[in-house]
Amino acid sequence: MKHSYLFILLFAVILGACTSLDKKGTAQYQAGEYQLAINTFSRILEKDPDNLEANRIVAESYRLSNRVERAVPYYEKLVELDSTAENYYKKGIGLKSQGEYDRAKEAFSKAAEMTLNDSLELRSKRELANLGKLDNIQPYFPNHQLENYELLNSRGIDYAPIVSENFLYFTSSRGGGGIYQATGQSYTKLFRTRADGVNVDVQGIQPMPEFRNEEGLNQGAIAISPDGNTIVYARGNSTNRRDQPEVSLYASYFRGASFTEPVYMTLNEEPGYWNSTPAFSPDGKTLYFASNRPGGYGGIDLYKATVLANGDFGNVQNMGPEINTPGNEMFPRLETNGNFFFASDGHPGYGKLDLFVAEPNNNGYTVKNLGDNINTTADDFGIFFTNYPKEGFITSNRDGGVGDDDIYYFKDMTPKPKVVNFLLNLITKEQKDDGSQEILPQTRVTMYDENNKLVGGDNTNQQGRVRFRLSPEQDYSIIASKSGYFTKSITFTTKGKMPDQSELIQDVTNITLDTTVVLDQLILEKAIVLENIYYDFDRAEIRPDAAQELNKLVKILKDNPNIRIELSSHTDSRGSEQYNEELSQRRAESAVEYIISQGIARERLVARGYGESQPIAPNENPDGSDNPEGRQMNRRTEFKVIELLED
Repeated sequence: MKHSYLFILLFAVILGACTSLDKKGTAQYQAGEYQLAINTFSRILEKDPDNLEANRIVAESYRLSNRVERAVPYYEKLVELDSTAENYYKKGIGLKSQGEYDRAKEAFSKAAEMTLNDSLELRSKRELANLGKLDNIQPYFPNHQLENYELLNSRGIDYAPIVSENFLYFTSSRGGGGIYQATGQSYTKLFRTRADGVNVDVQGIQPMPEFRNEEGLNQGAIAISPDGNTIVYARGNSTNRRDQPEVSLYASYFRGASFTEPVYMTLNEEPGYWNSTPAFSPDGKTLYFASNRPGGYGGIDLYKATVLANGDFGNVQNMGPEINTPGNEMFPRLETNGNFFFASDGHPGYGKLDLFVAEPNNNGYTVKNLGDNINTTADDFGIFFTNYPKEGFITSNRDGGVGDDDIYYFKDMTPKPKVVNFLLNLITKEQKDDGSQEILPQTRVTMYDENNKLVGGDNTNQQGRVRFRLSPEQDYSIIASKSGYFTKSITFTTKGKMPDQSELIQDVTNITLDTTVVLDQLILEKAIVLENIYYDFDRAEIRPDAAQELNKLVKILKDNPNIRIELSSHTDSRGSEQYNEELSQRRAESAVEYIISQGIARERLVARGYGESQPIAPNENPDGSDNPEGRQMNRRTEFKVIELLED
């Protein structure tokens, strides 16, 4: 009996203590003092692990203080004690933030299956769809590497760095100044130090001097206009009843010799809504920011406002559903090429906030995850480029950091390509009447690139040689000329000749190529036979095979704009002399008309039909029999230079 009494008394004491703690923890939770609420209800859970309300408030306190990954055990307990779709959904969010994608899919599927709420069903299915796209994400900057800026970071919170006029500005909880009870960390303030790109003076960090950091509230992300005359930053979470309790945007302006005291911005909509993470456009005419005001697409959306002539901000517009989702979007950053970077947990990503880029297109934007060399299952946000796109900063609370949110710097570590030099050895020769070729020294050779720009020129030496340096993947035109010879042009390319980088051993590799240009002597009135110019029987029309041969003459005429030629057609002795003369004239004129159609001036051409009057071989053998080979030679087309025109 005595023991029973003591047990009842002890139970009453415990029950009374739990009731007292419950009230205290509930009040802390409702006041947004999430870390205190976690501490209080954790004491209840030590004695009563199945306490539904204690598990709910601890889970929600972790989620609302942006530590949802630590809420998973409590949501797991909640789905055991209170199997609701909402609890399954929040469990899925927590599992996703831990990289437990298969288990997260199960939780989201359960939420979508159980709920009668259309909005929750859509959100659950969207999360499932996003998880299904993870395998398709490719690194946007495949050779960018991140490093924790250990000497810059503190044991607390450090985030959202920007660089303005060779100073790095960032937000940090270093330096004390009271505890923010939602996270258990010190209130955050704004700091600055000198910086050259991503190289930061970690010894010179001090509270920013432009205006005073306020005590008892959080100073958040900062933006500075390109001209350096306007500072916009977020501040809030104040316990002072006379201050704005929610995070709002404030502006300070450079006037005279100093910055003004920060003033509350009218674009905050109305008190009670969260507004933060500002960023100016590169031209300073637009301010981007994040807000959870009504009328958006989800929790926190991205907005833009126009900078007015008086320095105020107006015409606030939502960035639209291509960028904003039912989740949260924040930390915008517009680059000069139009690419819009931001952080989101609503687009397909690896866990909590990931970094994305929205590339402009004809219809709006194409949104891409920056990939797993930048993003993790943790929060990754606040990108700032010091030299776009090669280097800059981001913020992350990933494992392995110095404190909570840490500042990381990144650099493009793309291997420097090995250099390949193309060297062209060119030889000039002349064509002899017997078909042989001999070296032609002192020939002028000029080279043009694919844009018809002169890129080189020199005379060949006594051995007919000259060397040029060529660029990779280029087409060239080469022109060789010498007095007394037909000028000739050829094409040359290095396209397709570049070896694979993996095959190169040396940092610099020289590849030698060879080509030869053969020139023909230019002798007035010397007939030159055009081979393979054939006509159909009793016809003068230019056949396709004849056109190919005539194109060679067209090229000679284009290479040598100062020559005037006679183009002649000849027949064998079959048929009457008059018939052969008329047929050959028609054929010569047809050839000339074709050449004119290819862009050669008419006055540079003379058409002559000689019929059978100028044979170059016997049509018959000495015994009077037919000579087919001779007749074939006589059925020919020739040209000869009859005049050199003045330049």
